[in-house]
Amino acid sequence: MKQSFGAVTFAYPAPVFLIGTYDNDGKADITPVCWGGICCTKPPCVSLSLRTATQTFANLVARKAFTISIPSESQVKQVDACGSTSGRTTDKFAHTQLTQARSQVVYAPYIKECLVIVECKLIHAFELGLHTQFVGEVLNVKADKRVLREDGVVDILKVRPLIFAPDTCEYYGVGRLIGKAFAMDRNTRRDAAHNITGRGEPNPTFPG
Repeated sequence: MKQSFGAVTFAYPAPVFLIGTYDNDGKADITPVCWGGICCTKPPCVSLSLRTATQTFANLVARKAFTISIPSESQVKQVDACGSTSGRTTDKFAHTQLTQARSQVVYAPYIKECLVIVECKLIHAFELGLHTQFVGEVLNVKADKRVLREDGVVDILKVRPLIFAPDTCEYYGVGRLIGKAFAMDRNTRRDAAHNITGRGEPNPTFPG
């Protein structure tokens, strides 16, 4: 027996991104966004959904660029502090004691302490209602060598990224490895890969 909750925003899990932007005066701002994720393979794109009232919304419209700093579990208090203050009145880098670094790829700042950074240029904006969805083309991804596996791929268990439960507004950590995608059922591997990537091959492994 299932209970109905009606038309609410619900999906598990929601990633926690720290979005870095500059305002019209060149002041850096960071804000957590949980309404976002991967949205295209070619070109590689990610999406973010923001309310018009936010400083990050204004910065994205003005600068057409942003970074995603992926925070670790150890940075949860700083993430929450960024979401509890406004960039219009607070220098969030100073408030959280996080270190600002300037991207060399796009005109946007990122957080030096975060282990994985995604650098994006804004290519689309879609007004949905209360939120506007911004689509950014990924121009570069950088990762600290400490979180790389021996094969050069980012190890999610070393990054220990935060995930968000939208119904309860709670932060969680990543659990254990369950299995390798497209390898659990050999009979349907090629079909499953094609459905996700649009090609008859396994989903490309991040970051290559």
